[in-house]
Amino acid sequence: MAAVPAASMVRGRRRVIQGVVVSDKMDKTRVVDVERRVRHPFYEKVTTKHSRFYMHDEGNESHAGDLVEIMGTRPLSRLKRWRLVRILKAAPHVAPAVKTAAVTERKEKSPRTTEAKTA
Repeated sequence: MAAVPAASMVRGRRRVIQGVVVSDKMDKTRVVDVERRVRHPFYEKVTTKHSRFYMHDEGNESHAGDLVEIMGTRPLSRLKRWRLVRILKAAPHVAPAVKTAAVTERKEKSPRTTEAKTA
């Protein structure tokens, strides 16, 4: 009979869940929103519940909007008990909007400033 190490059996049973990154403002930490659907025991109405988890992201690989898979781990800080397994779907990253000349022209020709000059 071959002996299987206890550590490998425990590691395989860790909880793995999927969620969406909602905040990536901290260094090596992400906030993940996990959505689950629950049926009421008596009324049988299906409701959506949300849970937020703090996840460790060593390489700062994930960004807001990404669909990620996270796994439970030992406590890494006061709130972090999860770590990044993989990024399932990356969110499209949009460049920040640049002010155009038309917007600045509208601000300069506002009706209030023209009335004050004529009066």
